[in-house]
Amino acid sequence: MAHESTPDHHIFEMDLTADEARRRTEFFAAMEPDWDPVAAMAAEDEAYRMLYSGLDDHQQQVYERLVAAGVLPPDLGQGRASD
Repeated sequence: MAHESTPDHHIFEMDLTADEARRRTEFFAAMEPDWDPVAAMAAEDEAYRMLYSGLDDHQQQVYERLVAAGVLPPDLGQGRASD
């Protein structure tokens, strides 16, 4: 699709590739040397399982609607926080 500037509309394009590379570099530089991304992701998954566990009937219905709508992944509420 060709874009052309007109007197009323001006084309503005920005390539964020360099900014994203800089952002990622800064992020990893800020992490501690012993930071374990796999363990961090596992801990985050466990926190979500705990958050969505032990729901009452109404909360479970809302959770299932959010899963059906694609807002939440389907495997968050499988466990129990007390497990």
